[in-house]
Amino acid sequence: MFRPKVPTMPQPTGPVAPPAVVEPNIITPGTPAPPPAPVAPVPPRSAVRLTPGTALALVGGGTAVVLVVGAVLVSLLLAVALTATSVAVCAVVIRSVLTRR
Repeated sequence: MFRPKVPTMPQPTGPVAPPAVVEPNIITPGTPAPPPAPVAPVPPRSAVRLTPGTALALVGGGTAVVLVVGAVLVSLLLAVALTATSVAVCAVVIRSVLTRR
């Protein structure tokens, strides 16, 4: 039950063909490709025009994004600072307990 069983190598079934001989290909120079057809020029796109309302919306959206990202980063920094402070306080308490014994 606990002895490993080594799988047997399967034997090929049916006739086995000898490997085919691969002949090297001869590269012959081809005819040159015709020049590409001229492409019609694309008319330039008109510039995007911002109205005062859309500009104000863009500024407001950007400000909101900056404030949200800043709040998240500050909260992460505060969490790290609180964790470090609590670990330091625990280390001081444990050290003082161990030195009294």
